[in-house]
Amino acid sequence: MKLAALPFLALLATPAIAQPAPAPDYRKPESWLCRPGAKDPCSGDASTSRVTADATVTLDMLPAAKKPKIDCFYVYPTVSTDPTPNSDMTADPAELGVAQAQAAPFRQACRVFAPLYRQVTLVTLRDRMMGKPVTADPAMGLRDVSGAFADYMKHDNKGRGVILIGHSQGSGVLKALMQTEIEGKPVAKQIIAAYLAGHNLLVPEGKDVGGDLKSTPLCRASAQTGCVVAWVSYRDTMPVPPASLFGRPPATAPAGMAVSCTNPAALSGGRTALRPLMVNRTGIVDNGTPAPKWAKGRNIYTPFVALPGLLTGECMNRENANVLSVGINADPADPRTDTINGDVMVGGQVVPGWGLHLIDMQVAMEDLVDLAKAQGESWLRQRGK
Repeated sequence: MKLAALPFLALLATPAIAQPAPAPDYRKPESWLCRPGAKDPCSGDASTSRVTADATVTLDMLPAAKKPKIDCFYVYPTVSTDPTPNSDMTADPAELGVAQAQAAPFRQACRVFAPLYRQVTLVTLRDRMMGKPVTADPAMGLRDVSGAFADYMKHDNKGRGVILIGHSQGSGVLKALMQTEIEGKPVAKQIIAAYLAGHNLLVPEGKDVGGDLKSTPLCRASAQTGCVVAWVSYRDTMPVPPASLFGRPPATAPAGMAVSCTNPAALSGGRTALRPLMVNRTGIVDNGTPAPKWAKGRNIYTPFVALPGLLTGECMNRENANVLSVGINADPADPRTDTINGDVMVGGQVVPGWGLHLIDMQVAMEDLVDLAKAQGESWLRQRGK
């Protein structure tokens, strides 16, 4: 079984280890995956091949913004390949790769900060899924990220607006950070938005605020700030199974709660084209199978592939689950791919309960980057900056 990014919600019931562990020192550069000015995965090659329906390919280097006025604080999903219950503070190839895939594109909008943290590892999650006893401490990641965010606010922020960005376990950690360290505190005024992909964020049915976050509403317009965008992705050709991990409140949730869905490409609702940035390699934010042949007669070597017009998305209630329903505008007559990968697979078979969890962010990455730019500009205008 090869899983690249798995959900934080499954880890919350894991028994915590008793002994305290020393906190990481976020004054040390090696405690960060990405920091401004460093040679790291967020500043590396993000070149993109844009493949249109007629197989025309153009190159985009995704250049970093010049002197960006806002910041992004990114927390990565469950990817650590360490053999221990919690990961160490040394970046492995998977952690480096997922930062490139999910955080590097945001350099077009902001300075990117991405701390290493001692997350619950893939080994632990696999053991838990197989019914084996586990000893990971799920609170350790939150303690680390809280320390990293405090260090960032003290030494680097200097009054700037910041967008919180996470996926899966990273989204769960950021949600907890907002609950414990941000909501109701002065720092909340500096939160431009939070993008919490691949995680069940609960709100009261029919409402935009309340539930998991008490004062932070869902984003409904690109000029809105101090809000959250949250979604889980499923193919529109596959039903959301009763045992799905996403889209429905857990049995322990209070009555009247629903899972949030805000489409990054259409915050006010409706079906619209998505602007994906797919990863042109295997094993990080995909299921380990080879990337599709993006277009007949074309060899693509860039890290990212953009496929304008191929995907559409809409937040829908399907099979009593709130999900971002992703459609593929396949045309067998044209030379471009009619498929995408991103499903969790075990033994060569798709596990339908996970949906498109592995590419929650990639399916709308360029929409998210443009949203970060728009919300950042709005936050700056509101403050006369």
